[in-house]
Amino acid sequence: MLRQVIHRGLQSFFYKLGLFVSRHPVFFLTVPAVLTIIFGFSLLNRFQPDTDLESLVAPSHSLAKIERSLASSLFSLDQSKSQLYSDLHTPGRYGRVILLSKPGGNILHQADVILQIHRAVLEMKVNYKGYNYTFSHLCVLRNQDKKCVLDDIISVLEDLRQAALSNKTTARVQVSYPNTKLKDGRSSFIGHQLGGVMEVPNSKDQRIKSARAIQITYYLQTYGSVTQDLIGEKWESEFCKLMHKMQLDHQDLQLYSLASFSLWKDFHQTSLLARGKILVSLMLILLTATLSSSMKDCLRSKPFLGLLGVLTVCISSVTAAGIFFITDGKYNSTLLGIPFFAMGHGTKGVFELLSGWRRTRENLPFKDRVADAYSDVMVSYTMTSSLYFITFGMGASPFTNIEAVKVFCQNMCISILLNYFYIFSFFGSCLVFAGQLEQNRYHSIFCCKIPSAEYLDRKPVWFQTMMNDGHQHTSHHETNPYQHHFIQHFLREHYNEWITNIYVKPFVVILYLIYASFSFMGCLQINDGANIINLLASESPSVSYALIQQKYFSNYSPVIGFYIYEPLEYWNGTVQEDLKTLSQGFNTVSWIEQYYQYLRVGNISATNKSDFISILQSSFLKKPEFQHFKNDIIFSKAGDENNIIASRLYLVARTSENTQREAVELLEKLRPLSLIQSIKFIVFNPTFVFMDHYGLSVTMPVLISGFGILLVLILTFFLVIHPLGNFWLILSVTSIELGVLGLMTLWNVDMDCISILCLIYTLNFAIDHCAPLLYTFVLATEHTRTQCIKNSLQEHGTAILQNVSSFLIGLVPLLFVPSNLTFTLFKCLLLAGSCTLLHCFVILPVFLTFFPPSKKHHKKKKRAKRKEREEIECIEIQENPDHVTAV
Repeated sequence: MLRQVIHRGLQSFFYKLGLFVSRHPVFFLTVPAVLTIIFGFSLLNRFQPDTDLESLVAPSHSLAKIERSLASSLFSLDQSKSQLYSDLHTPGRYGRVILLSKPGGNILHQADVILQIHRAVLEMKVNYKGYNYTFSHLCVLRNQDKKCVLDDIISVLEDLRQAALSNKTTARVQVSYPNTKLKDGRSSFIGHQLGGVMEVPNSKDQRIKSARAIQITYYLQTYGSVTQDLIGEKWESEFCKLMHKMQLDHQDLQLYSLASFSLWKDFHQTSLLARGKILVSLMLILLTATLSSSMKDCLRSKPFLGLLGVLTVCISSVTAAGIFFITDGKYNSTLLGIPFFAMGHGTKGVFELLSGWRRTRENLPFKDRVADAYSDVMVSYTMTSSLYFITFGMGASPFTNIEAVKVFCQNMCISILLNYFYIFSFFGSCLVFAGQLEQNRYHSIFCCKIPSAEYLDRKPVWFQTMMNDGHQHTSHHETNPYQHHFIQHFLREHYNEWITNIYVKPFVVILYLIYASFSFMGCLQINDGANIINLLASESPSVSYALIQQKYFSNYSPVIGFYIYEPLEYWNGTVQEDLKTLSQGFNTVSWIEQYYQYLRVGNISATNKSDFISILQSSFLKKPEFQHFKNDIIFSKAGDENNIIASRLYLVARTSENTQREAVELLEKLRPLSLIQSIKFIVFNPTFVFMDHYGLSVTMPVLISGFGILLVLILTFFLVIHPLGNFWLILSVTSIELGVLGLMTLWNVDMDCISILCLIYTLNFAIDHCAPLLYTFVLATEHTRTQCIKNSLQEHGTAILQNVSSFLIGLVPLLFVPSNLTFTLFKCLLLAGSCTLLHCFVILPVFLTFFPPSKKHHKKKKRAKRKEREEIECIEIQENPDHVTAV
């Protein structure tokens, strides 16, 4: 009883709303248009891109950020950039270049050419306010001699050149890999500076035979001042231009350059590349909506309503964007998906209102017909819009740990609210005017009076075709002339009979089993998308650089800083064994290891604190080859006693080409050890900020949104029209969501912020299209389930097919945007639309004929009513026999 009261109350409310809109159409047409103009100008004036890529795509709250703060408080990260190597996430400003020799060549034989390029970089000048700045003015300085920090591979190349100039063979210059001995006696790790290495067979010291690539990085200071940042940005820009020029001058080498702004620039490049394609997409959607809303009947055809419906969604999206920028929002390329998300939901409301209009009686006044259409359609559209708002609202909640996802969901919530308002106001007014034209028998395109049938019979065939209002098709047997719409005709006359055929059903069951098996297989292979290149323009310099880097420099993981942040008894044998155990399996760059070796070689005993620290300070750190280790130890003095309060070393693991995943595994392996070991330490690399619990952070929004929808549907079991409708809706949405998730994994789509947003959208898109179909079915009172599903498809199939076809056709231009972000968006939305269409037109029409709800009780009720009617007629005949005689 409560269900019926709520449902009738909502229908009555929307009927009155439809009447109100139909009586004041000019007001509801003007207000949205004025709002769009106001907020559209604010969009142009306050547009501002977000330039902080880390804050957008890295987890907002992660242990890696806390570890970075702690590590920075102990040792300056600006001074440590050259040691804490990371692939694409190096902090601060820098310029980096990979020099690649031709296939079969040896890059070490071209030392002179590489050093010429190196000198060109050092001599490159940047002008700022009349002053010329070179690399020596901007570089990070070493503490010990205040010289620029340069990669050790430069020293190796200079040794090779000197050997070549003095008629020595390169074999006499011993270059080992990954650790090599420099001229000043230092042992240096060059695993990330030399790539494509082939070692001399059976070489004990891992001598290099040849190498394909060299990577050189130029680190700039970051003091935090605006002026310093501007000069650094100009230097990076000139650096990239210089590398392009050097590529033209040195055809025997391939040069790939990267700067700190490259990632953001190539991330934003997607928006610039997609602008024209989005306009083409809009044109295709307009064309599809216009054609699908047309009929041969010039009176009842509504092509302009289809076009105006799409424009309604467009102007609501412009208004939402204006509100977003007025509230200090910043644009980023992930927001490219919002026009497609809003269009998929908004046009569904447009086509449902058109279908609702077609179901109304023609003999009613146009205002009553609009009110009937609102009463019929707006209840379900309100429910689906509410679920959109709930799911994206949960995505915008503090539980979301990815800022890009949170910003997208906030913008989407605004878009959904305005979409809903514009559909019942602006588009509702357009429907009122179209209904008035139809009632007054005006042509739906030319807006002229349609001539009478007698007048048309005297005119040529082409004129009759253009002015045909369907009078020759209408007979006393037809009560609904709108059934001549080509989609409705196809569904009624052909498709409904075919899909409910008993011989088709087994093939549909087999098809669903195949669909479910592939989905399940894909769900078992889900990968997290922590790789930043998934969000960049595919033909950008950053992606080219990352691919070459992954191919030639992935033998070793990013250098992990191992920070011991509490005083430790380094002279204790047990502590020494614990340190060896922790660093086992890693290639270490460690003052501790070098110091222990120094003591062993010199046969020096340092088994107590005073001897250990005294020899360390007075002898070991005074040696030229060990002086750089001063930056890795923090001493404190209490009276006459010195203490080591903190120190650091570097760990590098051997990896394969999938460096990022293995780096995550290293982090997950080392971090728990810091809780159970007696040695108190933290591990850090700038890459960890982007990858720390990325999988959990990126999947949390879709889990919360899915749980929210499930909870709402369960709690409204006894408030909706029929509980079985909710049950079938939960099953359908789950099937579609898992299908999209599994198939997109098989299509090589990783779980990044774009795919997660598409999964949240899939939940709502599935509900948007399945809910009206299912609720119409469970409420149907026909004799058989087959007849009920036929009626449901005939009632809602047209709107579903119109919307999904417009949505999928609008995605096609995304294929031609050379960007990984838009490829992901295209794949996920294509799967969402296709799986929804498959369920609405193939799977549900067959499965609903097998399973509850049963329609037998409706059949019994109809039989009882018919028997009662026959008994009443018999009694009347017996009481009035004269009436029988008269008949």
